[in-house]
Amino acid sequence: MTKPLDTATRTDPRSALLDAAERLLIEEGREAMTTRRIARAANVNHGLVHYYYGAVDRLVLAVFERFTAQLIARQREMYARDVPFIEKWRTAMGYMEDDLASGYPKVWAELQAIAFNHPDLRAGFGRVTGEWRRVLTEAFTQAADEYAVGEQVVEPFVALVMTFTIGMFNERLVGIDDGHAALLRWFDHQLVSLDNASKEETDDHDH
Repeated sequence: MTKPLDTATRTDPRSALLDAAERLLIEEGREAMTTRRIARAANVNHGLVHYYYGAVDRLVLAVFERFTAQLIARQREMYARDVPFIEKWRTAMGYMEDDLASGYPKVWAELQAIAFNHPDLRAGFGRVTGEWRRVLTEAFTQAADEYAVGEQVVEPFVALVMTFTIGMFNERLVGIDDGHAALLRWFDHQLVSLDNASKEETDDHDH
């Protein structure tokens, strides 16, 4: 059972509702979320759910938006580091375990399931996932320049990384990880090859 939040240090009921809804989503899923359960977990009046968010599903979208903003800030900071792209890639792949532990993929999957039959929520879901695509596009555009491979590879690579990342998260949520480590090793090998080729080309120009 989800315990009520300690609101002694919380003055914003919207934050309390977001925190409570996030915990319920991760621990029990959307089906367990009612207006009264969320409000009780947040220690606020249940009418505030509708006052601030209109409906539970819109609160779920708000949870997803807030969670995503936190992770995107982390990614942008990481990709801004002045290190070779392959180091950034390995750091990003290392984050996958942290993200699974945080519950973010569960929040993603729960909202996506809701969005299948709600066009307005589908638009919101698409808007937020578009933020991820922008982060990756910026990072991979820099990588394409670093490896001198041409920016025409950026769009398909972004789509590929989005697809396999979501697929791996969805499988991990139900206890499947067959081939995941091998896939990540394959990607790493391809980047090592590009990195080596780039270094060789630089050495040739220097000589």
